[in-house]
Amino acid sequence: MEHMKSAWPPSLWADVTPPGDDYPSLAGVATGDVVVIGGGFTGLSTALHLAKDGKRVVLLEAAAPGWGASGRNNGQVIPTLTRPNPDDIVARHGADGERFVALLRDSASVLFDLVRRLDIPAEAEQTGWIQPVHTPGRMKIAEARVAQWSRYGAPVELLDRERVRQMTGSEAWHGGFWNRSGGHINPLALARGLARAVAAKGVSIFAGTPALSFAREGGGWRVATPHGEVRAKALVLATNAYTGEFATELAPAIAQEVVPVLSWQMATEPLGDNLRASIIPGRQAVSDTHGDLWFMRYDARHRLVTGGALIAPVNGAERLRRRIGERLKRIFPQIGEVRFSHVWNGYIGMTTDYFPRFHRLGPDAYAWAGCNGRAVALSLSIGRELARAVDGAEVALPFSEPRPLPAHGLLRRLAPLNLVLYRWRDAREIA
Repeated sequence: MEHMKSAWPPSLWADVTPPGDDYPSLAGVATGDVVVIGGGFTGLSTALHLAKDGKRVVLLEAAAPGWGASGRNNGQVIPTLTRPNPDDIVARHGADGERFVALLRDSASVLFDLVRRLDIPAEAEQTGWIQPVHTPGRMKIAEARVAQWSRYGAPVELLDRERVRQMTGSEAWHGGFWNRSGGHINPLALARGLARAVAAKGVSIFAGTPALSFAREGGGWRVATPHGEVRAKALVLATNAYTGEFATELAPAIAQEVVPVLSWQMATEPLGDNLRASIIPGRQAVSDTHGDLWFMRYDARHRLVTGGALIAPVNGAERLRRRIGERLKRIFPQIGEVRFSHVWNGYIGMTTDYFPRFHRLGPDAYAWAGCNGRAVALSLSIGRELARAVDGAEVALPFSEPRPLPAHGLLRRLAPLNLVLYRWRDAREIA
């Protein structure tokens, strides 16, 4: 486990965020009403809502709260999926899909409202999220998304090329749309703040304690750990792309229905006042329609936090410094020479259709996986819904059976090659 924890480069967020609280590892037997596996956004949100309802909760985290995807991402708060669009979700899932679309629509506001209510110092800026389009034909994508999300009550607006130029300070895009409820946060600060709030509610958090297996025993659930076990009536598994990383036998069917893909993030040196006045002056989060995504937002210290993708990780940090530096100069010619202070990475859990997976594992047991790079906002709302599921309430999650991908190991090795296809598509116009 220590090798696993040390194998990842430190992020910007780890350097600028006050340390999290210390939580013990589990030794012996712990009991509760619910055991939550995973100390990221979903697990912490689930534990928070359960504790508010008076449940005794035990939370197991293999490393430390926020160590995985929840603390390593770009911090963009985006209240949509990459795909499918709302109408497709409803067509596929019916009434469950309608409830899920409403949950997705409100997910950014749920996050920012929670940050304000708990007074978490997460550097939260609810400035909106912009999705510019990178070819003229892709305005069809923006038009369809605005039309659909408007019907479902989202605060979206179509943007022409001039408006995008004014909002981003760039001539690189041909229009797009924006959602006013989005924005950005320091994700590690949010995770650590949620952990403190959860602990203050009486949740027992055990860090450095990977769950090795779980099983139904005696009318409840037993979770084995390296030096102990947890017994509880209900169970929630919230480990997403890291489900098989610490214990391959924890939930192989769920681990093998998502493909962990390495996502690279980067932060520039702070930009001066003159540059910030012409580069995304409204400080919105920006991520466009490229498959090889162009994305950026400011942090609280005025760095542009961006990133890129690689087919092979060899010498990845230096290669990305050159490539993304050139990209930023192409998008924002006024930026001049770009220097990066941080380059880091972590896994995102991809599914074949870009839709997350939600499961009932047995009596009083639930799981989800498949963030597809869009779960900063969504995961907190999912946690609320999983807590409601434990209570027996109707929830806004379309449940399904786990379906492992055939030849998962091979798919995982080949997944980075999809970048070739994305770049090929990116270079072509939509007729």
